[in-house]
Amino acid sequence: MSKSGKSLLSGAEAAVCALEAHGVELVFGIPGTHSLPIYKYLAGSPIRHVLPRHEQGAGFAADGYTRASGRPGVCIVTTGPGVTNLATAAAQAYSDSIPMLIISPGMPKDLYRRDVGYSHEAKDLSKAMDSLIAWSHRATSPSD
Repeated sequence: MSKSGKSLLSGAEAAVCALEAHGVELVFGIPGTHSLPIYKYLAGSPIRHVLPRHEQGAGFAADGYTRASGRPGVCIVTTGPGVTNLATAAAQAYSDSIPMLIISPGMPKDLYRRDVGYSHEAKDLSKAMDSLIAWSHRATSPSD
C-alpha cells in the first residue's frame, strides 16, 4: 500500500520512496512543470530540499555535497532544459568520479519520440546524457 492510500505507487511516489529507502537526506533541484508530482511526495518526506537559482547550480551543489560528505549527491530537475542545464555539472562529476544521481521525469510514454511539441520535449535526453556520464536509464514504470 502506498503512502497516499492507493494500492499502486505512482512513478513520483516510487522515486521518493526509493530515495528514502536508500537513506537520502538531502536533494538539490528546481521544481518544474513535469517534476511537480515528485515534489508533492517530497513535501511529505523527511528528505530536505535545497533550491538553487539554476539547475547547473544544483549539479555543482550535489557534486560539492558528495565531496564533503562522501554520500552521493542527488538532483531533481524537470525534463528538457532542466536536464540540459545540469549537463555540465554532471559531466564534471563523471570526469572526477564523483557519484551523482539525477532524477528527471520523461515524456509520457505515448508521446515519447513523437515530435509533437509537448512542453520541454527533447528527442532523447537519456541518450544525450549517456554520452556525458556513466549511465542513464529511462524508467517506464514505477517498478523500474
